Amino acid sequence: MTTERLRSQRRADPPARDGAGPPARDGAGPPATVEARVPARARHVSTYTELARQIRDAGLLRRRYGYYWSRIAAAVTAFAGIWVAFAFLGNSWFQLLLAAALAVVLVQFGFLGHDSAHRQVFASHRWNDWTSRVFSGLFTGLSYGWWQSKHSRHHANPNKEGADPDVGPGVLAFTPAVAQARRGLAARLTPRQGYYFFPLLLLEGLSLHVASIQTIVRRQPLKYRWWEAAFITARLGGYITVLLLVLPPGKAAAFFGVQMALFGLLLGASFAPNHIGMAIVAPDERVDFLRRQVLTSRNIRGGRLIHFFMGGLNYQIEHHLFPSMPRPNLRRAQPIVREYCARHLVGYTETSLFGAYRVIVRYLNRVGLRGRYAYRCPMVAQFRV
Repeated sequence: MTTERLRSQRRADPPARDGAGPPARDGAGPPATVEARVPARARHVSTYTELARQIRDAGLLRRRYGYYWSRIAAAVTAFAGIWVAFAFLGNSWFQLLLAAALAVVLVQFGFLGHDSAHRQVFASHRWNDWTSRVFSGLFTGLSYGWWQSKHSRHHANPNKEGADPDVGPGVLAFTPAVAQARRGLAARLTPRQGYYFFPLLLLEGLSLHVASIQTIVRRQPLKYRWWEAAFITARLGGYITVLLLVLPPGKAAAFFGVQMALFGLLLGASFAPNHIGMAIVAPDERVDFLRRQVLTSRNIRGGRLIHFFMGGLNYQIEHHLFPSMPRPNLRRAQPIVREYCARHLVGYTETSLFGAYRVIVRYLNRVGLRGRYAYRCPMVAQFRV
């Protein structure tokens, strides 16, 4: 780890919870500076090593085969059951209920593919890769290669300008620098972009499919391109064919639209609370691993329903610190991580789901407004060379 000089610790908006180090504030706009009170010796060492040892000694990195095999079996059974019910129901508008159910099941396949890509399911890298590739391509119709490359860059540099593709230029401006660069209609819409966020999620499923197809047809490097092409062609082609064999074109289009819109909304709504409105790392800032992952991430409070619909991503801090930790172990790791952050005065943010959504809307609108003039939203936390 590079020896770095303690600079400052920044946070934003009202506290999300108490008792976890410095007041944990959930970012809804530009962070306000708060001087970090870290012991002098801690300024010159990595604080991650000791935490990793505690997690490892607690056995929280061990595989959970029973959990994942049962989840996989349940998802495959539900997927097959929906299509059996679809065939029996025939030409009926009640098929739209099955379209909604299919969207929920496909999101669960997305989470299983995510866990496999992070090496959470099997000890073998090959088994994990192919499991994720099959779930992504054959079940959800998405390119594993495209997503894996994008997601790996995000995990390496969460919320870092110029490095994390999730905060780069796109339909929405996630940083003031991106908002400033906008012109024309986009510039006029950006100051109120927070209000468009959730309606835009209805198009996220379609956007992911388009990006996957573009990745396969382009001549950029892609491992197992032909396998991915075969999976996605079979999935999308077979899907549309079955819809048109059973339903008239209008109902088939409605089924496809409901499934795709709800799939995008559920998937996007589960990923959105994780980082939007949290610390933004400036391109020239260098931050130690622990603070880079904790201060840019947000946990979501809730019970089993939240855990199900977020696929374990409600423990985003623990997931970013230990990406290969099996999903069911994240809950057990949380008390250890939270106490460790409190001891080292690292802000640990946890809030409710709707509290996070409110912050996201406010943050996006404020970013849009500040994009009208020069403003930097630097890293909330510390350690710059």
